[in-house]
Amino acid sequence: MEKTVKWFAAAAGAVAGLFMRMPIAVRLLVLLMGLDYLSGVGVALLGKSPKSEGGALSSRAGFAGLMLFYIVPFIGGIWYSLTDGSYKNSFVGLTNYVNIWKNPMFLLGLKNTMILSLICAPLVWVLSFVIAALLNRLRPNGAFFRNSILLPYLMPSSAMLLIWLLLFDYGGVVNRMLSGLGLARVIWLQGAELRVPIILLFVWKNLGFAVVIFMAALQAIPEPLYEYARLEGAGFWRQTFGITLPMIVPSAFLIIILEWINAFKIFKEVYFIGGAYPDEAVYTLQNYMNNMYGKLNYQNVTTAAYSFALIVFALFGALFLLQRALQRKFS
Repeated sequence: MEKTVKWFAAAAGAVAGLFMRMPIAVRLLVLLMGLDYLSGVGVALLGKSPKSEGGALSSRAGFAGLMLFYIVPFIGGIWYSLTDGSYKNSFVGLTNYVNIWKNPMFLLGLKNTMILSLICAPLVWVLSFVIAALLNRLRPNGAFFRNSILLPYLMPSSAMLLIWLLLFDYGGVVNRMLSGLGLARVIWLQGAELRVPIILLFVWKNLGFAVVIFMAALQAIPEPLYEYARLEGAGFWRQTFGITLPMIVPSAFLIIILEWINAFKIFKEVYFIGGAYPDEAVYTLQNYMNNMYGKLNYQNVTTAAYSFALIVFALFGALFLLQRALQRKFS
């Protein structure tokens, strides 16, 4: 018993020491999250409704954290992007946005980010749907394959990058296979060819999660719909376009949005392989913002982030309208 008490005391002391070393903003965030969690547990134990006075405590704490660490900084960032960044923070209107859209490195990073995202996200969407459809036909025997394909999603990125470096090195497995087929070896880790391992790495890592979502959507479709369609003489393709795709529209749009968000954040793969200033073919917007941050050019970082945010909001708005239109068509 005494040893247990000492162990807990030592653990509590270590946690307290770590907590006190955190910046004050992080400590405040941890406290708000803890308050939100404990109040939620208390509400559950007391059996009170979230709409009751006791249940409202969790919502207040969560809303305070949302306001303090998300909404207020977001609005503050918009204002900062409209100033000159001096100690007076003089208002300059849209001057920073005009300058950033004339910056060749920003435009290069934006172009490469959009190219990679427009390749990676649809590729994951198509492959995950095909694999999910195949595994759905194998159930319950497809559990092993489903769990296996999810493993890359759970692996640390650093470990995956090491595997990829071994595969695509000049003397790696891929080039040995090319040599065995009588083809010339390729320097995959330099120049424009670096796009290939980056795209394949993204697909390999994110494919499993999308497959799981698609399989859940496919398994939720009532089997009698397919039986009735077969009785009416509908073949595989007619069942796919007449039943399967209309029934999984919400899940399909969820996956494409999630994968686009992940593709927009492609950076560590490029950074680990190509460094802070990689080849122009894979220089992403995140590379640009990190380099500007390293040069203490916070004005460019903020303006670039909000410029990109406007593009993302417009893209997701268009996807939302498309989803609504498809749902009205199939409903």
